[in-house]
Amino acid sequence: MNIIYMGTPDFAVYPLKKLIEAGHNISLVITQPDKAKGRSKALIPTPVKVAAKEHNIDVLQPEKVKTESVVKKIESLKPDVIVVAAYGQILPESILNIPVYGCINIHASLLPRYRGAAPIERAILDGEEKTGVTTMYMEKGLDTGDMIDKVEVDITSEDTGETLHDKLAVCGAELILKTLEKLEEKSAIREKQDDSLSSYAPMLTKEMGEIDFDRPADYIDRQVRALIVWPCAYTKIAGKNVKILKVRVTDINEERYQDAKPGEIIEITKKNFTIKCGEGAITILKLLPEGKKSMDASAYLNGNKLETGMCVGE
Repeated sequence: MNIIYMGTPDFAVYPLKKLIEAGHNISLVITQPDKAKGRSKALIPTPVKVAAKEHNIDVLQPEKVKTESVVKKIESLKPDVIVVAAYGQILPESILNIPVYGCINIHASLLPRYRGAAPIERAILDGEEKTGVTTMYMEKGLDTGDMIDKVEVDITSEDTGETLHDKLAVCGAELILKTLEKLEEKSAIREKQDDSLSSYAPMLTKEMGEIDFDRPADYIDRQVRALIVWPCAYTKIAGKNVKILKVRVTDINEERYQDAKPGEIIEITKKNFTIKCGEGAITILKLLPEGKKSMDASAYLNGNKLETGMCVGE
């Protein structure tokens, strides 16, 4: 098929490569503009741009995809289909109506659950046991189009935003091949979404990473795992900012620690330390102090004097 591919982050690289391997003709890749990063403000290309250039595919990076020049460029290529994966802009009807088979989105959730920008992290935060990938026809609404195919993926107690992202990206790459085959064979069945079952997964913000120790330990564990890539779960220890990278939910004798406040350090060993939560406790296993490299809790304890009774987050 003659395909225009639209995507930006790592998640979108897997399907692009799979489409190329399968022999489809990718006539154009559209991705977000390069972004300035670091003190040098050097422009960093998107992962999809890097992948496209490796395969000598033309790349377009419009600030706004709905501009007339972009629409005309897409029309001139006469795509059979436009495949979209985490592109980052809403497509106007002027583009949605161009391809023969429409615009097909690869979305990292089991729609209608978790429409929006951060479905992977939201699924972990909410304690879901399963998530998946859905391919769908795109329309004007946000992830509201008719569904075509789905694949389920288990969420384990060890999964992080990073590991689940990689699982779903691989599944999405396989699923889009199956969906395109159905489109060509005219066997794709459209399934409308039940809006009453929908939920929204908004874009992540830095504030979402701040740990509230009044919450149950189970939630804080999920917060640490879900937000491991960005913004990371964080708190203050002895007045200094610290990112928490790995924890363990720890059973405690609630009666023994009934006078301990949420956020209070209740136990310190040579290897780690444990903090009381609204329900239960978490043991800190790995962390990233401000201005330092990530380290195990044992290394942190060697360089920082903590005492039971101290409260974190203050």
